[in-house]
Amino acid sequence: MLSTQADTGSQKNTILSKTSIPETDVIINDSGACGVLVLNRPKALNALNLSMVQKIYPILKQWEQTKKLIIIRGTGDKAFCAGGDVKSLVLALSQPNGDQLGKDFFKAEYTLNHLIGTYKKPYIALINGITMGGGVGLSVHGKYRIATDKTLFAMPETAIGLFPDVGGSYFLSRLKGKFGLFLGLTGYRLKGVDVLHVGVATHFVPSNKLESVYNELLLQDSDIDKVLEQYLPKNIKQEFSLNPYTEIINECFSAPTVEEIINRLEANKSEWVQNIIKMLNKMSPTALKVTKKAIDEGSKKSLAECLIMEYRLVCACLKKNSDFAEGVRALLIDKDQNPLWNPTTLEQVSDDIVEKRFTPLLQNDLKLSKL
Repeated sequence: MLSTQADTGSQKNTILSKTSIPETDVIINDSGACGVLVLNRPKALNALNLSMVQKIYPILKQWEQTKKLIIIRGTGDKAFCAGGDVKSLVLALSQPNGDQLGKDFFKAEYTLNHLIGTYKKPYIALINGITMGGGVGLSVHGKYRIATDKTLFAMPETAIGLFPDVGGSYFLSRLKGKFGLFLGLTGYRLKGVDVLHVGVATHFVPSNKLESVYNELLLQDSDIDKVLEQYLPKNIKQEFSLNPYTEIINECFSAPTVEEIINRLEANKSEWVQNIIKMLNKMSPTALKVTKKAIDEGSKKSLAECLIMEYRLVCACLKKNSDFAEGVRALLIDKDQNPLWNPTTLEQVSDDIVEKRFTPLLQNDLKLSKL
């Protein structure tokens, strides 16, 4: 859900289409049998907001009946989507009924994530550049996720007192071994072909070939799989950068508690592992425990059930004194990089504190078909 990147300029992609209806933050391109959505906030690294979700959802519903395939991409080559615009959500918390913006945003976003995950037509995400949080939610649930050498993936929510949402409890729990829990707790960043190796991307294309792939996919008679296969580099089987640490990750992150995960890591004195411990020690203790339980629970749930669970969890974070508000303040508003978590230690985060986050919201729960 998180966008932590500073604003920066970017060049626009060339979009070939029959008609183009420009929108402030989403460009909707109708290209005959193909529909193209372009996330168009380059200065904010295409960070997702409620306005964008409200434009994307209805056109996807319409195109599901009329198009052969859908392509979603970001303006420029710096980011597909760096995450959700969480800064605006936290600033709103200081106003009367300030949590309503967050509730509206997350409800709309998770409903969109569910639509993508159950979409009846091929949904192709060109995840070129930064793809984090909300950007992962716009891509990972679709059938085709095309990474490039410029792709930078992460789910860094625990750093702002949140948890890997947008269906993170669903897709992270289904990655091989304990990679999903590792990525969800640490916010570890993966680049390029690693995003394919870990299972977040389904295909890989060199960034300098991406426009050629895009143009071929727009052809009326294009065979998606054949188009993507022909651009796959011959050396794609190069070593996964986490291969040397797979055994350590699986052993340590299979521990029953976050405390035990850290205890197991501390037994290993390698520099890489010590850096992982430092990363975990910076995160919100509550967010770490909520994240572990959510991913554990998510392995047994459908996507709809995971998103309903996550909506309950995120509503608990929409408070002025929450770790979420404090994390966003420290990283994105005041930028002092010194969040004051409450509770301050893992030991102080009781099972009762965690369990209460998972309580159903009754009439205010997210409503989704459990597909």
